[in-house]
Parts: sequence; structure tokens; C-alpha cells
Amino acid sequence: MKYVILGGVAAGTKAAAKLKRCDRSAEVKVYTKGTDISYAGCGLPYYIGGDIPTREALIVNTPKKYSGLTGADIFTGCEAVSIDSASKTVSLKNASGEAFTESYDKLIIATGAVPFVPPVEGVSLPGVFCVRTPDDAVSARTYVEEQKCRKAVVCGAGFIGLEVAENLMALGLEVTVIDAAPQIMPNAYDEEMADYAKKQLKAAGMRVLTSTSLKGIEGEGKATRVLTDNGPLAADLVILAIGVRPATAFLADSGLEMLKGTILVDGQMKTNLPDIYAVGDCAIVKNALTGQPQWSAMGSTANLAARAMAKSLNGIGKGYGGCLGTGVVRLLPTLNGGRTGLTEAQAKAAGYKVTSALCVVDDKAHYYPGASSFVIKLVAETDTKTLLGLQVFGPGAVDKITDIAVVGTSQGMKLDDFDTLDFAYAPPFSTAIHPFVTACYILENKIDGSFNSMTPAEYIAGAAKGYTVLDVQPSPGIPNARWIDLVSVNGPIDGLEKDARLLLVCVKGKRGYFLQNLLKSFGYTNTMVLEGGAFFNDVKVARSESKLSAEEIKRVKGLGCLQDKRYDDVFNVRVITRNGKLTSEEQVKVAEAAEKFGSGEVTMTTRLTLEIQGVNYDNLDALFDFLAEAGLKTGGTGSKVRPVVSCKGTTCQYGLIDTFALSEKLHELYYIGYHDVSLPHKFKIAVGGCPNNCVKPDLNDLGIIGQRRPEIDLSKCKGCKTCQVQNVCPIKIAELEDGKIRIAPDKCNHCGRCIGKCPFGAVTESLTGYKVYIGGRWGKKVAEGRALDRLFATEEEVIDVVERAILFFRDEGQSGERFADTIARLGFAYVEDKLLNSKIDKKQILEKHVVGGATC
Repeated sequence: MKYVILGGVAAGTKAAAKLKRCDRSAEVKVYTKGTDISYAGCGLPYYIGGDIPTREALIVNTPKKYSGLTGADIFTGCEAVSIDSASKTVSLKNASGEAFTESYDKLIIATGAVPFVPPVEGVSLPGVFCVRTPDDAVSARTYVEEQKCRKAVVCGAGFIGLEVAENLMALGLEVTVIDAAPQIMPNAYDEEMADYAKKQLKAAGMRVLTSTSLKGIEGEGKATRVLTDNGPLAADLVILAIGVRPATAFLADSGLEMLKGTILVDGQMKTNLPDIYAVGDCAIVKNALTGQPQWSAMGSTANLAARAMAKSLNGIGKGYGGCLGTGVVRLLPTLNGGRTGLTEAQAKAAGYKVTSALCVVDDKAHYYPGASSFVIKLVAETDTKTLLGLQVFGPGAVDKITDIAVVGTSQGMKLDDFDTLDFAYAPPFSTAIHPFVTACYILENKIDGSFNSMTPAEYIAGAAKGYTVLDVQPSPGIPNARWIDLVSVNGPIDGLEKDARLLLVCVKGKRGYFLQNLLKSFGYTNTMVLEGGAFFNDVKVARSESKLSAEEIKRVKGLGCLQDKRYDDVFNVRVITRNGKLTSEEQVKVAEAAEKFGSGEVTMTTRLTLEIQGVNYDNLDALFDFLAEAGLKTGGTGSKVRPVVSCKGTTCQYGLIDTFALSEKLHELYYIGYHDVSLPHKFKIAVGGCPNNCVKPDLNDLGIIGQRRPEIDLSKCKGCKTCQVQNVCPIKIAELEDGKIRIAPDKCNHCGRCIGKCPFGAVTESLTGYKVYIGGRWGKKVAEGRALDRLFATEEEVIDVVERAILFFRDEGQSGERFADTIARLGFAYVEDKLLNSKIDKKQILEKHVVGGATC
């Protein structure tokens, strides 16, 4: 038997290997267009991000190695041109363009898919890449490194696009993802689940713009700007991950039955033409649940279907049973996603009567270090309780949750079939009742009527209108909602009629269920629990009273909203900049926000933030969302590290250090990275490029000043009548004594202006570095900071001492006192020794409970 296989990546090489293992006498020839075979296409995003260090690691087998292992013959650089089913031949051409034909007994088409490149201007510019082959990934990574790219736009918010985006963020790029669909990962997740993931991505610093179409790419000689229907986006790297299309154009006149470019096959992957089979991304399989055609362009589907087909060709097995659309994806280092089966929308479209439940459950024993949560959505047929689909997010092993659901859906299991399954348990791995089983219990209870709930999708659609929200969290957390102390409920609740419509909201859903169970026993008839609780949902309760509470004013102040003392419900909202820098696009967005939500005025603060004036309380959430579209955040208040300020640095004629670069690192590490770390009081950091002190580093809690120390070689000093070194010294401490230049070390501020001014080389550079001041402050009480007794030589040393200072202040400062007060109380020598020489237990300090004392 002679098999000819067109395509040599996933499906083609899997089929060839299995065919040879089943029948060693078979002749198997594989023709593939590329030079690589059997490469790890799913690993390409991780090569771009550096997790996979070399191109070679992506190549599972070379043609020579593969042939030696399997016995199949591999021919690279050969492209199929057409097939003739009557003569059982394939027309091909090799890399040099020479045409030839190959006969077959059985033909297997496994040509895969090609990236979709939209027909818009600029897609061929340097800096624009697809991610389909190892060469694509190598080119993109090399371009990032060589061009020192800082801003990337990823077009497409499917699995591949989001994986690439996450890896680019890991390289330090600012990443914007756009997609024409109204949600990310369309068809894989229901809308509310996709929106949850989108919020997590945005919180991590990724800009995600849905309902935004690519209109073109611009740039002189390389890509610098992406045009969308929602405005332009700056970019020095563009990734096209809009999807793929089956590589079947050469089959247009072949007589094969096709659907939207994919080849129709049966369970044995057989086409309508005799002795011709198709498998992988070029073929369309069936959905294992609905039986309807489904294109599953996944490496897993390609491998499974190819193996099943090879067995069928040898009279073994029962063919390929269809796909479930199973997928798993890493979206962030702290967020993974998985899914299988039908979404709720898909199930309804397929004609099922369904019930769903969204559950937030522990991913391991809650007391075990690193414990977190899974967000699980189950979909089941209402009448039979048959499991139809699952969607899951979490930082942990979502693949395990997904795989359990794969078994359940593929075997037609009902929810109660999982009730007592003996899943593995130990605190580091899971919970005593497995998280998946807990989710099944919740959905069973919902279908049976013992648990009455409102889904997040229903809540978003306005189903809570007319309900009174009861906050059942351990402590009050929902502004304007009535808080219920669950442990004190021992009868009807005062002020709540038993037929009142009550929406019970806790952190995740469990306490809401407990309260509902209690209230039912007391005769309440109309309670609903919000699935996912405050963990998943953005719960808003309108004010019933005319004045804002002190607690609410304090809450929004923590978000950067400072109350205008003339009004009860008007705020000035601080917008954070990158140490005073904004792009023109961001400036336009701020101006639009001021016009749309505020008074139209924007003021600047002394710490290089912007304040949008006159924003009504009811407009705050809409303002936050509007600013987030441009990647802008509000904040800059409270007992924590404040936005870092800096001068112009090396862009100034006197600048000695790159203050922008250092301040941005400090901003990312300690303003953003320590955003949830409370301190005894505010902690301000300033970075100055030289001793001119334009941003007053020595009047901040911690200040950094660039230094350039001079060194005098008296043997080269000629005692010139007009000394250039003396003339250039701005503070006049360079003097001639006995015909030689002298600079008093205790008076020199190390501005460096004298270095190199002596024509005979008497004054040269000794050291360039950073002086660090601690304990400065200005305002009602002014204190000048004192310099640590060390000149720091590298950015890394400075970053380390900054963190040590923050941790020391958190550990030994007292609530309400500034860092200057802490130093005065404990003594400068003690604090200096702690910062320079002593061990600081970061983990222990960050676990402390600290009450802040800042009032602004």
C-alpha cells in the first residue's frame, strides 16, 4: 500500500508514523511545503516571550530524524498544486519551481491552515508579523530585540493573540489587543466569562479593545501606527493573530465536497472521493455532542484524528468520534483558562433546554499557602441534568478541571454521577470535596430548586431591578447596601418583609446560600443569591440618602477621587502619568474625559499627575471605564507609595543619569507593584538627574540625585592664570591654592561640570552614581533629607535600597507618622544601618497588618 500525505506538521506526521507502525510494509511519502516538519506550533508565543530559549527546541523532529524513527519518507519544500482523483495522482512543485507528479493508492490531505492577513494597507511593513511557523516567531523576537520595541498592538483576541500578548508583556512591552468581536475569545466563552478575563488582563496592565476593527497600518519604512475604527494606536510592533483559514485553495477544482474552505469528511476522515482522506486544520469534523460540523483548528484535534484515521485505514478502531472544542490557555502568570463542550449560548442555539451556574470555589485547601479560587461555569441540560459544557478561570490547574469535564461530556454523564467520585485530595492539591464536584452540587441544587440564584449575565441585563441588595460578606464591602452579619441572624430581619425581593451578595456565593437557607426557614419567599458574588460581579447599589457617607468618600478617595469641599458629590479625579509623561493619544483621552464627565478643566499637581475637575459622583465609574480604554488609571492617594516624580534627566544639558528610565522602574515596582501595601503614612519618591534639585529629591521621603565625582591629578595641573575648572564651578568651591587646583570634598555637590574642563587632564571622572537621601518632607512641616553614607554605583543598588526603605517604614514606622518622623524617633544612624547592612524579612513585613494615617 502506497500512502501519499500532503502536509508535514501535526496531522501529517502523526498519520505517517501510525501508518508505518500499523503496517511496516506500507510505503509512506510525506510532502510538505515548508522546511520544518513536526514543529511545536503551540509553543511559538512562548518562544517570543523567552520561555523557550532556542528555535531548535520548537522542532520536535528534523526530516532526517523523523524518517529514521518512523520509516516514512519526507520531502520538504514541495507544494501541492492539484490532485487528479481519476488517475490517482498529485501534481506538485519543488522549491526551485520544477513540476512533478506522484501517484498514490491512498491520498491523505493534511495541508493545515494559513494565517488570515486582512486586505488593508501596511500589512507588509517591517514590524508586522503573523505567528504560524518557527520562522515567524524567530523574526518577531529578533525584531523586538533589535528595534528595542516598547509598544505592541496585537490584532486578534483569540487564544494565540492573547498568548502572544502575555509574552510580550513579560518582555516589558506596553501591549494593546484589539478585536472586532464584542468580547475576547469569542465562541470559546460566554460573554460574562470573557468579560471577567478581560478585566483581569486590564488590571495587569494590558489594554484590551473589543468591537475595534483593524483599518490599516502606517509608518515610514516600518510600522509605527495602527489605524482602527476607534482611532489610531501607536505601535512599533504589530502582531496579526486574526485567525487562520484552511490551506485548500489548490483543491478548488478537485471535486472534493467542502464547507467554507474546509474539506468534509466522515468519522474515518474519508472524503467524498475514493481513496482520498483529509485530516487536521484543513478538514471539518463533527461536534461530539450536537453531531453538527465543527472546524477545530487545534493541535490536539489534528493529532487525535490523524491517529484514529491511520488505525481505520488498517482496519483497527472505530474512527474519530468528534471534538468538544476543548482548549486551555495561559492568559497571565496568575490567570489560566480552560473550556470544553458547549457554552450556554451555543447550547441554546443547538436547541437544548439548559440551566447554568457560575461558581467561585477554592482551588485547594483555603488554609494552604498559595490557595486561590477557580471561577467555574457549568452548563447542563435542565431535564436530564446531563453535563453539556464547562468554562473555567483561575491561577491553578484549570486543565485538570477541564479534563474532568471532557470525560463527563464525552460519556454523557449527569451531574449527580460526579457526586461521590473519589477524586484525589491533599491540601497542596485540592479540597476535600473536589472543586469540580462542588460546582456540580451547586448546579444540582439550582435545578432542584433548593438554591435560587441570579446569574451574572442576568444581573448585567438588569434582572436585579426592584431587588434590595443585602451584603453578606464578613465585613461591609458594597457601598450603599445593607450589611447583614450572618452569624447573628436567628430570625426574621428587621425592616425586611417576608415577600420582599432580596438579592443576597457575599464574596463568592457560599454565605449568600447559607443566608438564603436561613431566610427560607423563617418564611422569606423571594430571595436570590448572586452567583459569583462580589468576587466576580461589579455590584452597584444606588444611593438612597442625599449625602454620601464618610465611608464612601473614603473609598473613592482611595481610587484617586478628592472631594471638592464646596459640594457633597463632586470630586477632582487624579489621573496617573508615567512620571509626568503622556502620549498625545492619552492627552486627548484625558481632555475628552474632562469634557464628557467633568467641568472641562484639567489641572496639574506637583507630583506630575493630572486632575480632572468637577466630576459628579454618579459619573465616576463611567469615567474610570473611559480612561481605562486608553490604559489610564486613577489613584495617587492614601497611605502607600505615591507616584514617583522625576526631572528630565539626560534630556537636560545638566542631567547625569537617565531619570525617566529609573523612575519608570520605581513606578512599576513600588507604585504599581506595592499598590495594595499599606504604610504608616504616604511615601514620596523623587529622582533628580543632577544636584540642581529641580524636583527637590531631598525634600521627599526618599530622594535620588545623580552624581559625578571629580578626581584631581595634581601632577597634571599647570596652575594656569585662568583656570577653566575654577571658572566652571557653579558653587565656587574650586580654588587655586599654591598654584594648584583644589576642590573641597565636603563642599562639592558632584555636579560633574568641572570634569574634562582642564585642557591638561588634571580633573577627570572618579565615579558616576546615585546619592540617596532619606527623611525629607515639605508642607506644613519641612525637613531636609539626609544622604546615606554611600554613593550607589548601579540602578540595581538604588532599586534595592528603595525597597528596603519602604519595607523598613512599614515594619518600624508608627501609624500617622511620616518617614522623617520615624527617622527622628529611631535615630538616623540606626535607620541607615538597617538600610545598608541589616537583613530585612520582606515576606514577614508584607504579611503584617498596618493601619495608614494619611488624610490626603
